[in-house]
Amino acid sequence: MLFYVSILAFAALFCMLLYRYRAHLPVPERLRTIIPHPSRDNYAPLSTFADQAAAGMTSSTFDIEADNIFQGDVRAGLDEQGTQEVMEIMRRENVNFDQARLIRHHRHLAANGIDPSGMPLDAKAVTRL
Repeated sequence: MLFYVSILAFAALFCMLLYRYRAHLPVPERLRTIIPHPSRDNYAPLSTFADQAAAGMTSSTFDIEADNIFQGDVRAGLDEQGTQEVMEIMRRENVNFDQARLIRHHRHLAANGIDPSGMPLDAKAVTRL
């Protein structure tokens, strides 16, 4: 009995891992409609500053319209990965653009061992002489 339960648990774990990492699996093109790509469901790349401004990626403190669009900036736009993260935070936590940028910034600092005030969290770090 215990053998069958462990086989079932292993099969369930395998199925969950397949579902979780389905975006990284080499799937033939004809099956792509059956297995949806997770990032294609709710994110469309915004390649220009105008597209990003139209999607709400601007505010009075981070005005890409005045700083980039009206001045004729020819660059591609904001970082795609950062834009996706900020839009996901805005959607998931129901916050505005500036709050989402701040949340992303604090997460980035925490991932690098820095507290929100900018001080390193490493006990061996020298902060005063």
